Amino acid sequence: MEIDSIRFKAEYSADKIAAERETAGVHWQELSKGGRAATVVYAPVLPEAHIVSCTAELSLPGSKQCRVFMNGYQTWTYCPEYTANSRIRGLNGLPKAIISSWSLDRYGDYHFVRYPNRRGRLHGFSYCYFRRGDKYLLIASLTEKNGYTMFDWDARTELLTASRDCCGLRVGGEFEAFRLFLAEGGEDEVFDAWFDAMGIEPITREELTGYSSWYNRYEDISEASIMEDLAGCAKVMRGGELFQIDDGWEPAVGDWLEPDPVKFPSGMKAAADAIHRNGYKAGLWLAPFVAKKGSKVFDEHPDWLYKHDGEPWCCGSNWGGFYSLDIDNPEVVAYIEETFRRVFDEWGFDLVKLDFLYGAAPFGGEFETRAGRMIRAMRLLRRVCGSHPILGCGVPLMPAFGLVEYCRVSCDVGLDWDDKPWMRIIHRERVSTRQAMCNSLFRRQLNGRAFLSDPDVFFLRDDNIKLTDGQKQKLAKVNALTSGILLTSDNIGEYKGSQLNAYRRILALREGRIISVEPKGRAVTVTYEAGGQRESLTFK
Repeated sequence: MEIDSIRFKAEYSADKIAAERETAGVHWQELSKGGRAATVVYAPVLPEAHIVSCTAELSLPGSKQCRVFMNGYQTWTYCPEYTANSRIRGLNGLPKAIISSWSLDRYGDYHFVRYPNRRGRLHGFSYCYFRRGDKYLLIASLTEKNGYTMFDWDARTELLTASRDCCGLRVGGEFEAFRLFLAEGGEDEVFDAWFDAMGIEPITREELTGYSSWYNRYEDISEASIMEDLAGCAKVMRGGELFQIDDGWEPAVGDWLEPDPVKFPSGMKAAADAIHRNGYKAGLWLAPFVAKKGSKVFDEHPDWLYKHDGEPWCCGSNWGGFYSLDIDNPEVVAYIEETFRRVFDEWGFDLVKLDFLYGAAPFGGEFETRAGRMIRAMRLLRRVCGSHPILGCGVPLMPAFGLVEYCRVSCDVGLDWDDKPWMRIIHRERVSTRQAMCNSLFRRQLNGRAFLSDPDVFFLRDDNIKLTDGQKQKLAKVNALTSGILLTSDNIGEYKGSQLNAYRRILALREGRIISVEPKGRAVTVTYEAGGQRESLTFK
């Protein structure tokens, strides 16, 4: 494929006169292994005004014959490799009452992106690639501070349109509308070059294994159940691994300063101390930027809620409905600071899993873009957590680059394979074991570059699970091959001999290496090398 030229256009509100430029003959530089890369910057000089739109058009002849990847808005957004015949289904056709009742348009990009819902129209955020065999054309943003870089590809015209998510932003003088990075070559070559150009490296190289309480007991946890699972893990897990208490310890989402007194009568310090006595790192789940309806924070501090068009912004239907907190309110920031002081300094936890982070930045404003606000929120978390590791979840990906040690790259896995039939046709942000595996595989290039990736948990247990043994094995292998943090929600102490042997094989598979990932229809075949042997697995 060849990019002959890029046409840029910036419109502003003063009189909607466009600042335009065409970059002919992109200047490529050779990469070390035969590939090539280029950085193209467009920074028009604009009058004091509001931005209406910023776009760049790239003609990509030959792209119809490629596999196409468009990075989804946030960690949970389903984003496999597509073809020219694929489409990304929005909420088109769903009754508004259903969308409103379940807040279906609040989890991803539905509230600010128009879905054409047509075959051959694909969109994504921050980076995309076109692949023919083992050759990649990567097109990516080098910075999102001035707004998310949104890509829209039309297979019929083979035209890729990049737009900056900055409508309404007040500017004056030189405004950097785009800083695009283009690279052609092998997979490692183009992704290494992109992260070198950004100057981003992972904060840590320490891979973790261990346990999370969520995908077995879910919110139904207590001091007794956590101690039971801890005793089971102590039979198998090694010192230095992670034991993570997930959602359910708090009295209500948003109320973080004390645990539920009925569930955890001895307090969270006692729980962390017990984890440490067994030689493990202690992890704790929180959702610092949101509060559920009915929590103390929601009821007692209505001024803490982020408002859009004068109304508190609902982020989704979990827990009966939950709402964004306003990080521009100094009292909200002070509350977040006090929360993490307690978690780390008083209770003694080592790592935090921070969830539903997208709630910090549903919109931008006159002086800050949506992406700029998200980056600011992530920097706030980095500051209050200090050197304590963060596992980010439910977050737009590029704003998390270089700011969290670990990051989810998939949706939640489920206790079945692919969720309910009606959910498969209405939502990209849903729970799905199959979709989680796809995201982990097609975002595998972020692992060890942006952060260490979390593909979510795997299962080997027999009870409280609907996955077949084959599905469990394939999930575990994909997770091992794509992870920087590899967790299970099983009570490991209950494993039988065959399960225990399988568990040890899965941990050893982390030394394996993916050679290729090839989709064909719904089937995905992963070829990998482990222990000097080349093997493969296929799932549908």
